[in-house]
Amino acid sequence: MTNGESAPDRTLWSLTGPDALVFLQGLVSNDLRPLESGPGIVWAALLTPQGKYLADFFVVRRQEGDLLIDIATSLAAATLKRLSLYRLRANVQIVPSPLHVQRGLGTAPDAALADPRHPALGWRLYTEAAGHAPQIDWDAIRVSHVIPESGIELVPEDSYILEHGFERLHGVDFRKGCYVGQEVTARMKHKTELRKGLVQVLVDGEAPVATQITTPDGRPVGVLFTQHSGRAIAYLRHDRAMDEMVAGPARVRLA
Repeated sequence: MTNGESAPDRTLWSLTGPDALVFLQGLVSNDLRPLESGPGIVWAALLTPQGKYLADFFVVRRQEGDLLIDIATSLAAATLKRLSLYRLRANVQIVPSPLHVQRGLGTAPDAALADPRHPALGWRLYTEAAGHAPQIDWDAIRVSHVIPESGIELVPEDSYILEHGFERLHGVDFRKGCYVGQEVTARMKHKTELRKGLVQVLVDGEAPVATQITTPDGRPVGVLFTQHSGRAIAYLRHDRAMDEMVAGPARVRLA
């Protein structure tokens, strides 16, 4: 089956053992219990005890077989090491999966699962076939809907998930109970006002990803990230954002 395009930037693991779901449930930001009763897909983050982002991934239950973790390849090795440290006596094994990730837009093939973050991101399929060469401009979709990407807007040991849209994108559950980093995340939700976050901006010119955004007089405002067709995702301090800002040679304005 090659209905969708391949995802060469993703790594797929299989989780086996009777403790697999309970093991992950105590670690990640989202509630995995819906996967107990049938097929589904949940997007979640693994955090430090201080509440900072380490990795995000999809946890998947197909019609048959074990749990799967679908993660950015750039984060895979470090995340596997972290999960292995947490495993302790849990009866769970994490091994490479022989399956492939396909993704696409429009009509979904049988057994595909809707991307849980946003309808504009289409569907994902876990199958024996690798899929056709990538063609979809995912950056355009992400910029349009302010959706962060692993290793770009989402920076390990630096980002906070609430500042990066995880509540809006269905990546965190505030009723599931304890997980690593839960206390800090809950405090940010209930006891503070977010002063920083991802927004869409207009960009006149070009600047590399991670270019600092400043006011015209040089005060730091934030960071410029993914850009497409004159728009971009930016991480800004809300109290300093203004209609005229600069990022290197580019001019930046609030969208």
